[in-house]
Amino acid sequence: MAEEFRIRPLADRVVIKPAEREEKTKSGILLPDTASKERPMEGTILAVGEGRLDDNGKRVPMNVKAGDKVLFAKYSGTEYKVDDVEYLILSEKDILGIISE
Repeated sequence: MAEEFRIRPLADRVVIKPAEREEKTKSGILLPDTASKERPMEGTILAVGEGRLDDNGKRVPMNVKAGDKVLFAKYSGTEYKVDDVEYLILSEKDILGIISE
């Protein structure tokens, strides 16, 4: 973990800070509140669990790490708020891919 973080995910779970909701399009059109309420599907991983255990009891390492920018399934995970900041806790299987910059 890059910084001291209050939530330590277990097994194959990760803590993600979702990207900010877009309030206007790239061409400058302002989006109404109803459109911008849609939950973003990308974010940055802040903390990573140790990985799941396979059927033989061996730890399977995670494919992602803290700092990775990822794309995740739309309605996956559990939202959690700490000091008015919203986080998402989800399983590694709900991560669709790593966004390269």
